[in-house]
Amino acid sequence: MLARIFAKRYLFSSRSRSVVNLISGLSVISVAVPVAAMIILMSVFNGFEQLAAGVCSAIDAPLTVTPRKGGTFREEELPVDRIRNLRGVEAASLFLEQGILLEHEGRQAAAVLRGVEDDYERVLPMEDYISAGRWKVRTGDFDRIVLGQAMAMQLGIRTLSDSEVSTYAVRRKSFSSLLPFENFTRRKIALGGIYTLDLETEQTYVFSSLRYARELLRYDGRASALVLRVRRGDTDRVQKEVQELAGEGFKVETREQLKASFYRIMKLEKWGIFLIALLVLLIASFSIVGALAMLIVEKRQDIATLRALGADTRLIRRIFLMEGLLICAWGGLIGMAAGVGLTLLQQTFGWIEIPAETFLVKSYPVIFRADDLVIILVSSAAIGYTLSMATARNMIKSKL
Repeated sequence: MLARIFAKRYLFSSRSRSVVNLISGLSVISVAVPVAAMIILMSVFNGFEQLAAGVCSAIDAPLTVTPRKGGTFREEELPVDRIRNLRGVEAASLFLEQGILLEHEGRQAAAVLRGVEDDYERVLPMEDYISAGRWKVRTGDFDRIVLGQAMAMQLGIRTLSDSEVSTYAVRRKSFSSLLPFENFTRRKIALGGIYTLDLETEQTYVFSSLRYARELLRYDGRASALVLRVRRGDTDRVQKEVQELAGEGFKVETREQLKASFYRIMKLEKWGIFLIALLVLLIASFSIVGALAMLIVEKRQDIATLRALGADTRLIRRIFLMEGLLICAWGGLIGMAAGVGLTLLQQTFGWIEIPAETFLVKSYPVIFRADDLVIILVSSAAIGYTLSMATARNMIKSKL
């Protein structure tokens, strides 16, 4: 209690104004700025992580069943009907996926064709991402293809009316170097819609009906995967039950497991930036050392007076330790207020925009998380305590 009274007197007294007070104020700012920057950076990474996860969730289902060997499996090898009837499974759909070549009016582009069942839209709500036309891969006996916006631009497609796309797939087990065109199965298909997601997805995936994909790729009765939409909170249980039904020949993966390397890189990038910002905070916090050192030199007479009144070295050290902690605390509070305030304003109003017309969002995505704030404040408190303690111990000897 007594140490805190002296520390507050040295930091806030209106009667004492000197260079030391100015340096103490600058030390508060030097702590506040990195703390605010760390909060903002972590929130921006949270926003981009959720944005990237949202993009993945448009293509990757909550649960995906794939064969352990080979790229396809026969439909009867997997008990699809029993999996559909499991408690917690809201929708299920088979799809067949393979690389193909697209052509429209002399323009060509490589893509990955994903032929899907009618229930696919119940698993992954592709209708939400359609920017032109409709999500219809089959209308009666007529098949349709759905392209990404970037792919449509690459093929020179500007309108949906009378747009037909030629699709080419390599014929398996019948390659001829003398007649290269005979190595491909060619089909024409009408354009049904255009979806908008991230640039990579738009340039990679095209969608058609499962029937059309099997005819084009000559994979009768085969599929690449079974995707499932699962009731919230039942993912782990359903994953185990599906794995038991599927057997050892199949693997059942969640969205995070399917993109494990992607999510791992995102987390490593986030905490890498956190460590760099923490290093900046550590360097900036050395101003506390300078402020305490100058304050101790300035208060030599006060220290001598306190010793004469019976104060021991431990109490005197605690006074200046408390001084350093007050500087760190005020810097942390100011930085927290600034960082959280700016983050919430951007999260609510999106004032700072991304200078790119083709990006998914107009403004920088930010998401404030309380656990990030706790980690930042604890880290800054640990740095402030360590530096203040080291300075007080080294500057105040047993006999001064």
